[in-house]
Amino acid sequence: MQPQDIILKPVLTEKGYDGIAEKRYTFTVLKSANKTQIKIAAEQMFGVKVKSVNTVTCPGKLKRMGRNQGYTPTTKKAIITLKEDSKPIEAFDSLS
Repeated sequence: MQPQDIILKPVLTEKGYDGIAEKRYTFTVLKSANKTQIKIAAEQMFGVKVKSVNTVTCPGKLKRMGRNQGYTPTTKKAIITLKEDSKPIEAFDSLS
């Protein structure tokens, strides 16, 4: 499995912006990926040293359209913390 298949996209929120200064980045990841796979994928994609990976599974929200209702898809987020001697991720440099 390629690293691009595991790390899907960055999560750009106010809380996510606050973590950039401390080398903490948030990404949407594949639901079946574990912490070790996420760590290896981040190190390969961005060329950084990962200190820790925290994950959270976000359940889908109930949405209604007229009489019909259903749930949005369940997603998984990973908060990746880099080591102090690691370089920052270049894509986030202009956001900090």
